[in-house]
Amino acid sequence: MSAQSEQGVIERGVGGFYFARDAAGRQCVLRAPGVFRRRGITPLVGDRIRFTPPQGEDEGWIEEILPRDNELVRPPVANIRHLVFVLAPSPAPDFILLDTMLVLAHRQRIAPVIVVNKCDMEQTLAETLRADYTHAGVPVLAVSAQQGDGLPALAAVLREGICCFAGQSGVGKSTLLSAVTGLALPSGEISRRIMRGKNTTRHAELYTSNGFQVLDTAGFSLLDLWDRMEPLALKSFYPEFAAYESQCRFQPCYHLSEPGCAVLSAMRTGDLPAARVARYHQLLFKVKEAWRKRYE
Repeated sequence: MSAQSEQGVIERGVGGFYFARDAAGRQCVLRAPGVFRRRGITPLVGDRIRFTPPQGEDEGWIEEILPRDNELVRPPVANIRHLVFVLAPSPAPDFILLDTMLVLAHRQRIAPVIVVNKCDMEQTLAETLRADYTHAGVPVLAVSAQQGDGLPALAAVLREGICCFAGQSGVGKSTLLSAVTGLALPSGEISRRIMRGKNTTRHAELYTSNGFQVLDTAGFSLLDLWDRMEPLALKSFYPEFAAYESQCRFQPCYHLSEPGCAVLSAMRTGDLPAARVARYHQLLFKVKEAWRKRYE
């Protein structure tokens, strides 16, 4: 390792050049050595790296990519700490999209956070979500970007590492982000294509300000989420099912319609939210269909 090496985080990559920020907050322009290409190593936005800083007018060089906590293919990013999914009373919440994104987060070892914006309009949505996701271990924050309610609690979460916002158009993601961090991302609409599931741009950029690290990307692609996922694996991304797993009469159990299923029993007694289990069944059918067509 070079005696001059430093550590930093890649914020964006353009045309073979990588822009990284070091511990002192300086941005450096770097290149990746040819050995990376020969070994199939691609630096990603969010990567923690060791690098040789630029000398004079020359670019610096990435020496090593430090171990990743997680990585995504589309967008190609690494080391996301939190996926912040934003909902609001209006537009009508898409709970299937929410549960799909929670599966994506759990599968990639990303800690999800549910944020209910516009809580000054009404409190029912936040209360419903807390009831549905308490056993799943997903925190639900009620905030108002306009009134400033709940923003300190959200700010504390965002300071824990790289965060990415997601959610439907119109829920106030950009306004909320600006109110908490002071960042105004040029895209104008974070994750604006998340509902389409295709034509997702590969561009991603990490913005750093006042201790916040926010990933700006056109959105997570959901195209490959169910690709090659065995149907039986889906339940493992529902933390609230774990306590009942060993109590099911049949093993393994899909928690779909099996006699003696402890998850279904807990749903009937109200220990598990019926709406959440019903959405799990919808996603399970989708996973089974993708699994059936995997070789087509």
